[in-house]
Amino acid sequence: MENFLELVNKRESCRKFSGRTINREDLLKCVEAARLAPSACNSQPWKFIIVDDPALKNELCRAAFSAPYTASWPEKAGAIVVVLSESGTFASRIGNLVRDTRYYLIDIGIAVEHFILQAAELGLGTCWMGWFNEKGVKKVLGLPASSKVDIIVPVGYAESNETRKKVRRRIEETYKFNK
Repeated sequence: MENFLELVNKRESCRKFSGRTINREDLLKCVEAARLAPSACNSQPWKFIIVDDPALKNELCRAAFSAPYTASWPEKAGAIVVVLSESGTFASRIGNLVRDTRYYLIDIGIAVEHFILQAAELGLGTCWMGWFNEKGVKKVLGLPASSKVDIIVPVGYAESNETRKKVRRRIEETYKFNK
């Protein structure tokens, strides 16, 4: 990429994957980008479970995306990344109470965006998903009931290189200086 805005413009939600296997080294580059994300009080309240075993990935998709969370297309992704969130450090939890803001959700949002942008730079497609059967995901992955799965990200090579035109508000509608 020549510049950051070009990378951001290239990134889009991919819902048609080729089924091609992803090199684990590329997946780990994405995790490294996420690991470097900032977080409240440096709490780093995230864990990534990368499911790239085809049989387990298909079982996970069937559990995560059964009715009413229906989606069949994630099965063709090369990997499914399950993002677990933790509540953060004591200091960040106090901040949550004082400001009535769940900083750990902001933190994992930043980390996942770092992951997704790194994937885009590597030529991988992703789609941020928040609508899935969390109990099914926990059961397939053997996670304790107390764990919190907030995001799932299918990652893979897009079926085609066609890009859609982004529809966004005009920049003038999105900011004001000094008021």
